Amino acid sequence: MTEQRPTPRTDSPDLLPTATGARTRAAVAELLRPMRASALLALAVMVGATAIGLLVQPLLGRIVDLAADRGSVDAVTTTAALLVAVAVAQGLSTGYGLSLLSRLGETALARLRERFVERALALPLDRVEKAGAGDLTARVTADVSLIAEAVRNALPELARSLLTIVLTFGALALLDWRFLLAALLAVPVQAATARWYVRRAVPLYAAQRVAAGAQQQQLLDTVAGSSTVRALRMEGEHTERVAERSRSVVELTMRGVRLVLGFYSRLHIAEYLGLAAVLFTGYWLVREDAASIGTATAAALYFHSLFGPVNAALALLDDAQSATAGLARLVGVTDLPAEPDAGHAVRPGGVDVTVRGLGHAYRLGHPVLHDIDLTIRHGERVALVGASGAGKTTLARLVAGIQPPASGTVLVGGVPPTELGATGTLALITQETHVFAGPLADDLRLAKPDATDGELRAALDRVEALTWADALPDGLDTVVGDDGHKLSGAQTQALALARLILADPPLVILDEATAEAGSAGARALEKGVARAVDGRTALIVAHRLSQAAAADRVVVMDGGRIVETGTHDGLRAAGGRYAALWDAWSDTRDTPDPHP
Repeated sequence: MTEQRPTPRTDSPDLLPTATGARTRAAVAELLRPMRASALLALAVMVGATAIGLLVQPLLGRIVDLAADRGSVDAVTTTAALLVAVAVAQGLSTGYGLSLLSRLGETALARLRERFVERALALPLDRVEKAGAGDLTARVTADVSLIAEAVRNALPELARSLLTIVLTFGALALLDWRFLLAALLAVPVQAATARWYVRRAVPLYAAQRVAAGAQQQQLLDTVAGSSTVRALRMEGEHTERVAERSRSVVELTMRGVRLVLGFYSRLHIAEYLGLAAVLFTGYWLVREDAASIGTATAAALYFHSLFGPVNAALALLDDAQSATAGLARLVGVTDLPAEPDAGHAVRPGGVDVTVRGLGHAYRLGHPVLHDIDLTIRHGERVALVGASGAGKTTLARLVAGIQPPASGTVLVGGVPPTELGATGTLALITQETHVFAGPLADDLRLAKPDATDGELRAALDRVEALTWADALPDGLDTVVGDDGHKLSGAQTQALALARLILADPPLVILDEATAEAGSAGARALEKGVARAVDGRTALIVAHRLSQAAAADRVVVMDGGRIVETGTHDGLRAAGGRYAALWDAWSDTRDTPDPHP
């Protein structure tokens, strides 16, 4: 029977979801379940190390008793030697236990990262776009960093502190049960403090993570669109938006600072109350000859030694709450239901594309496509042209299966593109091609992992890219991407086309794939496009009308509708919308008409 997981909640209809507290705890248990043996070993070692450390206070108390009773020097020396042995044994066992805990935490964190990346990569692109890159980026960077910091530092320290607290209370009871009762007077104040803090910290830190994601999204939007912002003279408006998001983050951060200050002030009250009670109990027991001075000293040292662990355990609630908030955001993504992968296969060498009655709107009541009918035959190259905002990219995205249409149907080889899954049936290349960090050969092999060097070179040669690839400092072994050799816009697009050849999909969709190439590299890149799509069904959103001229058929769009369709020569002769676009485009370029 399939396990039913609760639906992750979301603070906004567009943001990616956040898991509930119960689901987050269950996810942690799932991660640790395969490592139960390691967890038990780590616990046993830490318990032993803590128990060894608790021998220090009774040994110090014995030295006090020896001094009060004028004991022999040999007895004091023996006790001091035992103290040294205890310190060495505790240090060694604690180090081993902490290493086991760290390995346990890092392994669980690595598995969580793998699950998150796997699920994030499988998210529908429209879902990511609606949430914004900032939300996903904040989860991948800030939230993962918080959890990693907690796993490496907070988790071992918290485990050590909790064990010390529990075993120290047990040691107090062994000295005299009345010492334990005196020490427990501090517990209600500490418990009330922890409860007061957690009740306020959980929603506060969750709000901080959301605000940080919104701030990052605004920064990304402003920086990415800086040229447009300047062109429209919207610098002031965008600066105010960034400032508003930043003020929200600062306000929430200061609320957190005030919360922590109140938290520590309450802890100090508990410490003084408990220590006073233990000292008074020790004085009374010594006076009544119910305990020695050394025993009373050991009890006071025991309680004083709790200051560090108790404060650390409660203070680590701060890190724990931040990490828990980040963990809930990661689990919210990993728990998203997987998209059904029907995996319908189609025949190689090209497919038919059929679009009927297609309509679409990104916002209700604001349609961007109206009743589109289009058929692309097997192996045909169709170019979409039109002014900006005509609906070309939206139509290409729907054919690519990025999202389902609002109305009408799109079929690729008789199958809705959203149901093709990872069958390699189609490939979409846009002007925003990413260069992955690493050797150029590895970047190419993302499309075909088992490709030989010869196949890589053949693919590059086919798209007019082998010459510049061989000219790189280390040829195909040159590291590209972040912190590597920087590729030009034309080189980046040629790399994408070479990947396309290696992947060998029957349907290719190019969305202004040559837009980033300057005029110097445009012609070579267009030759590469022609070779890459040769023998495939192709839908090309044409940035340069020379691409339209080379296509088998041209489809002209305006206002979300198809207004003309035909061959380049036929549409020019008709003197309609396409002819006007061609004339306007040709007047600004010295490129001769490939079809005079």
